Order: sequence, then C-alpha cells, then structure tokens
Amino acid sequence: MTKQPIQVIGGGLAGTEAAWQIAQAGVPVILHEMRPKRFSPAHHTENLAELVCSNSFGAMASDRAAGLLHEELRQLGSIVIAKADEHAVPAGGALAVDRGQFGEDLTQTLANHPLIDFRRGEVTAIPEGIVVLASGPLTSPDLSADLQRFTGMEYLNFFDAASPIILGDSINKDIAFMASRYDKGEAAYLNCPMNKEQYLHFWEELRQAEQTELKDFEKETAKFFEACLPIEEMARRGEDTMRYGPLKPVGLSDPRTGERNYAVIQLRQEDKAGQLWNMVGFQTNLRWGEQKRVFQMIPGLEKAEFVRLGVMHRNTFLNAPQLMSASLQFKERPTLLAAGQLIGTEGYTAASAGGWLAGTNAARLALGKEPLILPVTTMMGALFEFIRSAAPKHFQPMAPNFGIVPDLGVRIKSKPEKYGRYRDRSLADLASWKTENLAV
Repeated sequence: MTKQPIQVIGGGLAGTEAAWQIAQAGVPVILHEMRPKRFSPAHHTENLAELVCSNSFGAMASDRAAGLLHEELRQLGSIVIAKADEHAVPAGGALAVDRGQFGEDLTQTLANHPLIDFRRGEVTAIPEGIVVLASGPLTSPDLSADLQRFTGMEYLNFFDAASPIILGDSINKDIAFMASRYDKGEAAYLNCPMNKEQYLHFWEELRQAEQTELKDFEKETAKFFEACLPIEEMARRGEDTMRYGPLKPVGLSDPRTGERNYAVIQLRQEDKAGQLWNMVGFQTNLRWGEQKRVFQMIPGLEKAEFVRLGVMHRNTFLNAPQLMSASLQFKERPTLLAAGQLIGTEGYTAASAGGWLAGTNAARLALGKEPLILPVTTMMGALFEFIRSAAPKHFQPMAPNFGIVPDLGVRIKSKPEKYGRYRDRSLADLASWKTENLAV
C-alpha cells in the first residue's frame, strides 16, 4: 500500500471525476490542468470540466442509453452527475446544464478538497507512479509525442465540431415557437420552422458556403465522427439528409397553427436565465462570416446575435482494444490508467464514467486492492468491455447505446419495454456489484 499522490493529467470531465474519486477514497491526488497557461483549440475558460461542444448530457430517461448511464453514475456517487443535476436547465427530456455555473462549481469544489493538489501547468511526459491519463482528444503535442513513444503506435484521428450559441433576445419569438418533440416534458426548445421553399434555399446556400481551410496534415487524416457531423457535411450528402437528422419535423407541431412544418431548427437553452441558446445539431466548420450569412437565413434568426460561432478541430484517440483492459489500465503498465475521449468513448457522460472507474481503480492500486471491472450488463461495463474487445483494425469512438449491451435472451418487440428491461437488469446488477465490491 502506498499513500504517494496519484497524478491525474487533465481537468476535463474524466480527470475531474477521477481526481474526486481518488480523494474520496482517502488517497492524495495531484490534478494537473494546463489551462490557463496553455489553451487547446476548443477551450475558452479556466474551469474544470468545461463543456466545449454542447451543454447537454443527453436523454434523462433511464430507459435511454445516456439516461441509464446517468443513473448508474448517480448510484456510484459521481461528482460530475451530482453537479449536473444541481445546475440543470430546462431541456425537455435531456439533462442540460448552465455550463458556466457547472464548471465554476466543480472547480471550486475540487480546489477546496484537502486531498486534492490542484496544479495549473502543462505536463509534457507521462510521470512515474500511479497515473490517470485524462488529457482528452486535444492532448498537447509534447504529451502526445511521449504517449506515442510509450504505445509504439500512431494515433487515430477524427474531426469534431461545436455548434453556435445565440443571444436569446435576438431571436424573433413571433416566428420561433416553444415546444418539445412529441410533447415530452415541458416545452423547452425554441423551434424555427421552415416551409419547403425556405428549406431548399437554405440547403443550397449551406452546401455551397465556404469552409475554413484544413491544414495539410489535417487533410491527410480527416475523418468525421458520424454522430457529430458538421451541418454542411450533412447538406452535401443529400437534399433530405438534414430533414432526417437535426432538422426533422417529426413530433413537432406549431402550437399556434397545429401544423407540422417541412423542417425545423431546434434551439436548446444554455443557461438558467434563458439568455443563451444552442443551435442543436449545427456543428460546423464554416468560416465565421459564412455562418452569420447562412444561419441568419433561418426564419426567426434573421437578426441573430452569435455569442459563439461554430468551430471544428481534430480529435485524437488511442487504439484502446490493443492497449487497454476493461479496468482502464494499460496492459503494458497497469499503474497507468486512462479515461475519456482519449480512449475512444464518446460523450460527456461516458467521459465521466471512465473517470469514475479509472479514479476508483487508481485509488485501489494505491491502497493495495485489486482493480475492479464493472458488470457487462451495465451501460458502463458494456462500454468499457467494448473498448477492450472491439476489432482494433476498425476501432472508432463509441457512444453509450443498447447495441453494446448483452442480449436479454428473450424476444421483445416493443422497444420501450425492451429498453426498460435493460435498465432494470443493469440497475439490479449494479446494486449487487456495489454490495460485493464497494461495501465499507
């Protein structure tokens, strides 16, 4: 058993969760975050757990994959999900947060923990001892080079993009209407409707709009993650691609007319005051001038004021099936653990889940205990089993979904019933696992 500090590299969602779990286990931890001394291309604040893309953690309902992962983390004492619940803003059926309050609270909470030594500054090489690597998909060049030397393999690359955020007072509420799809939960989304003529004109302009030029090294490795396609890339794939994606009108009716529009752009509330609104599904790499020109063609956004325009950046992730176990330890160095997008899990909640397991197992190593592996019938366990066992040749980032969970063994036609059964099995198995492995 050792009480030497465990080092956590990276103060994103995974690193924040890992550091908290280590400290809560009674083990000292040094949390390294390079901001504000050095910023990544996607970060804008000094806060821990900054949400750089969207303010949504996904569906809240526990019979949905994201919602089930939320509930598993609640049962396991996740600090990230606890703070997300505390700083939630209306978002229909989704768990969305006031990202400013969320990040500030987590930063203050961890900085005040007596066992957390919070250090600002870049780490350029993997330290000795027990280490949790949570440096994220935009790991700094020096640390990336050291990790590449350690693994002996090239990174895989894909591109990720963030949506614009609009000032609420600049949205024309005479055109945009409040509603949630299928009337689920309160009417929490602003919806900008389009008729067919408006949609086709918008589609033509969007697919011809000028993009930011990629650097030569980025062009060679450019590969979009399918769950986060730039909106202009969707437009180029076909006339109706957006209408079957983020602009789908199904389940939405204008309460003023009762009619369903040809296409609908949804805006999701970013802050508790309702002053900031995110363009759902509008990740983009358009030049900023083009973003304003094209997006102000949307009905209701003719005079939109953008407080943040969309950006795109290259993400990197490891070939986890070759390198890691389901305990999130590196096979070649069990005292080195990793979590977050760097290992090929996708989404805020998955990053937090990885941070929970990597932090918990790092603390157990320091305390002379065996590392844990979660039941594969849980969403967390299934996700980490996937990154361990996927085919290395075709490995791509994976978001939580029921397709990676073991089959129930019975044929159930109703999806709600089937997903409810997945949830019930997961939470029951997690409760038994907790009693066996985490009882004090």
